[in-house]
Amino acid sequence: MYAFYKNKYLPIAEAKMSILTHAFHYGTGCFEGVRGNWNEDDGQVYIFRALDHMERLINSAKILRIKVRFTAEEMVNIAAEVVRRGNHKEDVYIRPLAYKSAEVVANMKAHLLEDDVMVFAFPLGNYLDPNKGIHCGTSSWRRIDDLSIPARAKITGSYVNSVLAKTEAVESGFEEAIMLNQDGHVSEGSGENIFLVKNGKIITPAPGDNILIGITRESIMTLAKQELGLDTIERQVDRSELYQADEVFLTGTAAHLTPVAKIDHRAIGDGKIGPVTQRLQTLYFDAMRGKNKKYMHWCHPVYDKPAKGVARTNGAAAAARAGDRR
Repeated sequence: MYAFYKNKYLPIAEAKMSILTHAFHYGTGCFEGVRGNWNEDDGQVYIFRALDHMERLINSAKILRIKVRFTAEEMVNIAAEVVRRGNHKEDVYIRPLAYKSAEVVANMKAHLLEDDVMVFAFPLGNYLDPNKGIHCGTSSWRRIDDLSIPARAKITGSYVNSVLAKTEAVESGFEEAIMLNQDGHVSEGSGENIFLVKNGKIITPAPGDNILIGITRESIMTLAKQELGLDTIERQVDRSELYQADEVFLTGTAAHLTPVAKIDHRAIGDGKIGPVTQRLQTLYFDAMRGKNKKYMHWCHPVYDKPAKGVARTNGAAAAARAGDRR
């Protein structure tokens, strides 16, 4: 496994950070979770919606006054190079991070502190089981409000909110948490967006309900529209609506599209994976692995030998732009 750290590519075990690093003490970093999906037939790892993730990283960094010295395109190339150097022939999880790298404590003047970026990758299978419906519990922890910590940014410090909710859920016998916003409306899971299907309509909480505007979320909405002819309604959702839904599912980079069978000990529909959920899940898995050529523009190939119809990635040029010190 490899990392890009301090402007170098190096084995992940050699990427060491000082205990004085500002981001470690104050959560002054932002990150992305990006999937690289192995396609055995093509002999290729496809990074799913890589450019969209890197653009969101840069936008998150703006809120924290972090300057990312690479373009989104260069960040994509760095990510691909990290996977290439690890010679991964499996599903991987890629973590780009922009953070306050200053080695200083007791300094809250973020705009005056040094910044840096790192990227690393490691093998990762399913975060939640996509083949069966999971059991979720409504969390007693409310989703943090956008006026407290911006919900639209993936800020490292804000994820303690998710950790508390996920821990509570698992200790209570559930597999995932569902979080409500400060007004008591459904917001999202601990690390996923949430959808429900009722009377053939797809519904999901609106951006104003303190959700992270997920890239997988947007992908599912696109697939629903283009492949199933179904628009997604974005609006406030009450907790009780989930109990009466025909289907419920979660979406996220780690979670993919995960069906929900029960919420708070109540069966959703007949307690099985519903037809809309099943069709969207199949469409999504084919798209993210480069098996549906209609959506190849979402897939960034890692290895220099390209699959048919896929543009070649110039690994040497990417390494040079990223400041490789081989």
